[in-house]
Amino acid sequence: MDITIHTTFLPHSDPDASVAFYRDALGFEVRSDVGQGKMRWITVGPAGQPGTSILLAPPAVDPGITEDERRTITEMMAKGTYGWILLATPDLDGVFAKLVAGDAEVVQEPTEQPYGIRDCAVRDPAGNLVRFQELR
Repeated sequence: MDITIHTTFLPHSDPDASVAFYRDALGFEVRSDVGQGKMRWITVGPAGQPGTSILLAPPAVDPGITEDERRTITEMMAKGTYGWILLATPDLDGVFAKLVAGDAEVVQEPTEQPYGIRDCAVRDPAGNLVRFQELR
């Protein structure tokens, strides 16, 4: 089988702040931006990787979601436990420095893990955990 990861989803609570984080801090391309206000679906992705994207979408807008589920999603986003993604870079220190300079909320500074991975973590403007592993 030939299967590729094409798009993954992360929620946003402030589309403009999310675009600024993924475009300006990470250098991702904005590939589409559909909708208005907080009801925007924005596709971003790494330059040079047109087949891999992140869809930044308003959470809990599905009409099949109950009010209790919407409340739970909002609470989980506020705690930073709803969405997360794992990215990789050969320049972990450089990426981390750029994120810190852009005022990203640091969760973990670059650390050599006992299981052989060096990584760090920040939160994006919606509270999503964004982890970076160093490619070696």
